Amino acid sequence: MRRPEEWTYRLSAADLAEIRAATDANEGRDIASITRDDFPLPTFGPVLEEMRDEILNGRGFVLLRGLPVEGRPIAESATAYWGIGTYLGSARSQNAKGHVLGHVRDLGLATADPNVRTYQTTERQHFHTDSCDIVGLLCLKPAKTGGLSSLTSSTTIYNVMAEQYPDLVWRLFQPFSVDRRGEIPEGMKPWFDMPVLHDYQGYLSAIYSGTYIRSGQRFPEARRLSAEDLAALDRFDSLAEDKELRLDMTLAPGDIQFVHNHTILHDRTSFVDWDEPEKKRHLLRLWLAAPGARPLPPVYAERYGGLEIGDRGGIICPGTRLHAPLEPV
Repeated sequence: MRRPEEWTYRLSAADLAEIRAATDANEGRDIASITRDDFPLPTFGPVLEEMRDEILNGRGFVLLRGLPVEGRPIAESATAYWGIGTYLGSARSQNAKGHVLGHVRDLGLATADPNVRTYQTTERQHFHTDSCDIVGLLCLKPAKTGGLSSLTSSTTIYNVMAEQYPDLVWRLFQPFSVDRRGEIPEGMKPWFDMPVLHDYQGYLSAIYSGTYIRSGQRFPEARRLSAEDLAALDRFDSLAEDKELRLDMTLAPGDIQFVHNHTILHDRTSFVDWDEPEKKRHLLRLWLAAPGARPLPPVYAERYGGLEIGDRGGIICPGTRLHAPLEPV
């Protein structure tokens, strides 16, 4: 993490020419219908496949820089971003509305409403994972101040806890009740029971949202948090915050960040936005199910809907219709 040159890739003129040609060839199409075959990247495509391997089996994240987005129509930027994403995986629904292309923008909401998710606010997100193999963010417009992207390794947090706090780390392998924030799949409870850490088929995987674990206590039937549970969660959070273990980065317009959810936690600091609507902070997000991803334990089906590699993750509820909106809704 200390050597940005190892995890930053600046798009070359040749890369951009391929992306532009593929984007132009798909002008006017429904973005959600575009497949990898529709978006040929003859020389840059293999580079993206190498990045996918680095994300899944190496450092766990990459940063691409230099996609032209300033002054461009959002449809053009979204098509280019979507096409790049097809080389890393298949897009999953990010909410009950079926958005396979997400918009991270303040909608004037607050998480005091139990049906609001943090990405719809200006609040700090706190370290967490999303419900997919890889999450991607494309920065269109940054905030006036704040809104840094932060990463930390869940594997490293486990290693530190196992060495220094063995009386607490075991609790993270036991179930917690996690709030679904009002997005409830058919036949499911408004929360799901899930450990934070999983030792399965030789892989240590993490799935975590401390905020939603704590808000899960609003349901009387949910598992109660004991003093030991809270101590384990607090220690996990404090290590995620440790400046020696975390990486903060500023995403500039045209930056694309891809993160492996099973080994990396991500966060966003709170921010102050611009007053002018046309200048407000705006990022596009992808949730991707990646080919070649690790096996996940059966309990993940509670959140991911299934376990098949390359076809798992996302949020599907009654009435969900998959689509890629070009504006935040």
